[in-house]
Amino acid sequence: MSLIAFIGLGNMGGPMALNLLKAGHQLQVYDLSAAALETAKAAGASVAASPAQAVANAGIVISMLPASRHVESLYLGASANEQGLLQHIKPGTLVIDCSTIAPASSRKVATAAQALDIVFIDAPVSGGTAGAAAGTLSFIVGGDAGAFERAKPVLEKMGKNLFHAGAVGAGQVAKIANNMLLAIHMAGTAEALALGVANGLDPKVLSEIMLKSSGRNWSLEVYNPWPGVQDGVPASRGYSGGFGSALMLKDLGLAAEASIASGSAIPLGELARNLYALHSASSGTLDFSSIVDLYRRER
Repeated sequence: MSLIAFIGLGNMGGPMALNLLKAGHQLQVYDLSAAALETAKAAGASVAASPAQAVANAGIVISMLPASRHVESLYLGASANEQGLLQHIKPGTLVIDCSTIAPASSRKVATAAQALDIVFIDAPVSGGTAGAAAGTLSFIVGGDAGAFERAKPVLEKMGKNLFHAGAVGAGQVAKIANNMLLAIHMAGTAEALALGVANGLDPKVLSEIMLKSSGRNWSLEVYNPWPGVQDGVPASRGYSGGFGSALMLKDLGLAAEASIASGSAIPLGELARNLYALHSASSGTLDFSSIVDLYRRER
């Protein structure tokens, strides 16, 4: 097995790295969090003092970072005078970026990587922290078909569903479209539940009715936003963990950027972005299903 460098051990990256270790892969890891590094070290990873040290002798590099600026800064350098990580990665290495970022950023890094004979693919994920821990994530890959095949044996240790969306950047476009829809039906589910509760219905009974009716959707079935309705979801633990509202707002911003670039109309996506902007101002660290609080306060 090739040595894997893993950079970014947050709520998603940490569990993903642990699943690779469980599968027998040798990892060199880097993160700004000492606690995250200690967890990975306890599981058998080698801890690097810097990203450059992490990629030394690695045949595969995986990154999971918060936003476009972090990915560009890491691989290309924070300024024209600063050397990026690509300069420390050996030719022929496969770089898999699992961050959710702007498609243009993925293409920018891929172009720079190609000039150095480094293979770059974007592979954003869907499935949340539970999927990351269980190894059941969906990977949505943009890149050369050969690179996708090369990445499969590694991605399969972290995820259940692998999709090749197209050329570099296509994975990001698909992920952005998916998360925009997720935000729309989460906000709609929260609104419908709040309406029912305000008019005297039990939220659990209403959820059961809608699950057997035409309003059925993923947010209602798998990730119910109303407290006490479903076990094991953020709504039943004070909206801690999960996918932060601020991160959803970031992804909706990426959808807005993509709509402008392509001249596409996304009226519902823009409405969802405005709702999450309003909500995130005070609840950005809470799971995105906490959007229900916007409606509950109006009762």
